[in-house]
Amino acid sequence: MIITELVFVRHGEAQCNVDGLVGGPRTCTGLTNRGYAQVEQAARRLADEHREKPFDALYAGPRLRLIQTGEIISQTLRIPLITDVRLDGPVHGDADGRPWAEVKTAADGGPHAHPDTPWALGSDTWNGYLKRAGAHLARLIEEHEGDRVLFAAHGETVIVAHTLLLGIPLGSPAGFTVTHGSITRWQHHRNRLDQTRWILDRHNDASHQALLAKEACS
Repeated sequence: MIITELVFVRHGEAQCNVDGLVGGPRTCTGLTNRGYAQVEQAARRLADEHREKPFDALYAGPRLRLIQTGEIISQTLRIPLITDVRLDGPVHGDADGRPWAEVKTAADGGPHAHPDTPWALGSDTWNGYLKRAGAHLARLIEEHEGDRVLFAAHGETVIVAHTLLLGIPLGSPAGFTVTHGSITRWQHHRNRLDQTRWILDRHNDASHQALLAKEACS
């Protein structure tokens, strides 16, 4: 039996992604037209299952690209959007708005390369972010025990969920691909012996983007 279900939708393509910029809270300018289309495809897919088994809550972090993603899902599924600062992405400090190539060169790699070292003045460390965001997510899960919960999320938030629920040690050299507009689903199961475990039902599912891929090729 599934007790709790967590469904993460990574935000659609954002302008900062296209421009190769660090999209922190000060400089995120939101989704591109393609990003809107990606999220609309995901929302339509989720609406089909929402009609069969409704979601209980929809959350988004505070950055513009997440709010826009959440608003599309909210309007399509007709459920309210809750903006929660606990779902914000990493703090980028002085890197906010700068080209990622420049930031990574100066830091000798991206955030994961030296997980206990800030990648810019005033930024998080990667392990520090995972620890803080993991604690926030654990509290949200506890608050929604027994619910089906949707998240308009950063790719980093999906990685946080995997780190938390799979028990991956901080600083692991392995990682996960999280595509724009993709769906990742975690389910908390209880068996007949009253034993529980978290199961990753799907990761980075972007099959609903097939129509957009065909249009791009035509």
